[in-house]
Amino acid sequence: MNNSIEIIGIDHGWSQMKTSNYCFSTSIKELPNVPAFTDNVLQYDNRYFAVGDERLEVLDSKVENENFYLFTLVAMAKEMKSRGLKEADIALAIGLPLTRFSAERKPFIEYLSKNEFVAFTFENDLYRAHIMNVSVFPQCYAAIAGMLPSFGKKALVVDIGSWTIDSMMILDKRPGSTKCDTQNEGLIRCMRSINRLAVQVKNHKIDEADIQEYMITGRTSLPAEYKELMDQEINEFVNRVYRYQIECGYNLDMMPVYFVGGGAIVMKNFGKHQPNFHYVLDVKANAKGFEKMARIALSSGR
Repeated sequence: MNNSIEIIGIDHGWSQMKTSNYCFSTSIKELPNVPAFTDNVLQYDNRYFAVGDERLEVLDSKVENENFYLFTLVAMAKEMKSRGLKEADIALAIGLPLTRFSAERKPFIEYLSKNEFVAFTFENDLYRAHIMNVSVFPQCYAAIAGMLPSFGKKALVVDIGSWTIDSMMILDKRPGSTKCDTQNEGLIRCMRSINRLAVQVKNHKIDEADIQEYMITGRTSLPAEYKELMDQEINEFVNRVYRYQIECGYNLDMMPVYFVGGGAIVMKNFGKHQPNFHYVLDVKANAKGFEKMARIALSSGR
């Protein structure tokens, strides 16, 4: 492997972008003029963009507009700065949901590879990147790749993201290729259901930031009646996660179950606790796994 190549793992979530060191909201807005302040401002193609406030709405595909390309530039800038780089040869390591992997892999690679050489400015620092390679790996598996030596004969990994829930059987420390499932039932849908109920009952929505804080910490400063609404829908979401695994044929009592992704903390805070349930609470675990898997692939010449 060429040791001069910087491998940057990026988890392109609908709610948050994650790298091995950073998370930021999937929010971007083009600015009409040169901004007075450059915090969280991307300059690309003679245009200015403010990044990282309220998330964008979910679309059918991440490649149908330029937003996730711009997010990728920001992610590269953050990682390059943390590594003391302003110019680099870069191999991007990214992921896709399990059951959409084959269909979306090629378009995502083409989307992120459209400019082999790219120059952009983030927070007033100029970056130049040579995109040498884009590798795509399955979400879910990447989050536990570093833990595989500790696994036994079989385990179930459940990756709960902002838009999808991926389930994968690990058999003899290898992914069971015929036992993979993806459900479009992530945390964003849970937050939407909370607000549908809040409008019906209280005629007011709850700010998503307040919902996320409650999901993550189990604490809220909102009035008790709003907490009760959140509890009702979050508990229903958690139970749906369990039911979906059972419907797919997975016995949650008969093997270790690893909950990963942003929803792992929700399952830990609001779900039932069993000795065989484990929670990987690092939301950057997939991005770190993408880097690890890309490093192995590049070192082996693949």
